[in-house]
Amino acid sequence: MTFAAAVLTVTVAAAQNLDAGKPPAKLFAEGCATCHRSPRGLAKGRFSLTLTWFLKDHYATSSDSAKALAAYLESVDEPPPRAAAKPAKKKPARSASRPPKPVQSQ
Repeated sequence: MTFAAAVLTVTVAAAQNLDAGKPPAKLFAEGCATCHRSPRGLAKGRFSLTLTWFLKDHYATSSDSAKALAAYLESVDEPPPRAAAKPAKKKPARSASRPPKPVQSQ
C-alpha cells in the first residue's frame, strides 16, 4: 500500500503544465479555434478578471495561461490604430447667405 502511494505521489509530481511557455496565440489555436474561427470579439464587454477566471475554470490548465489567454483576447479586440487622417472631401462652397424670401399674401 505504501508503494502505491509513493508511485502516485511521483506520478503527480511529474505531471507537467502542457500550456507552459506557449504563446497565447498558440493556446487559442490549440484550444479554442475548434469552435471559434477568430479570437476577435470573444473578450468584448467582459472584465479582465472575470474573463481570466472563466478561462481558468473551463479551458486553461493554469492561472498563468488563463491570464495570458485573456490578455491576448483583449488585445485583439482593441480597435486598430487610426490611420493617418484622410483629407476630407470638400463640399462646394455656399454662396453668401441670402435674405429669406418674402411671404406672399393672398
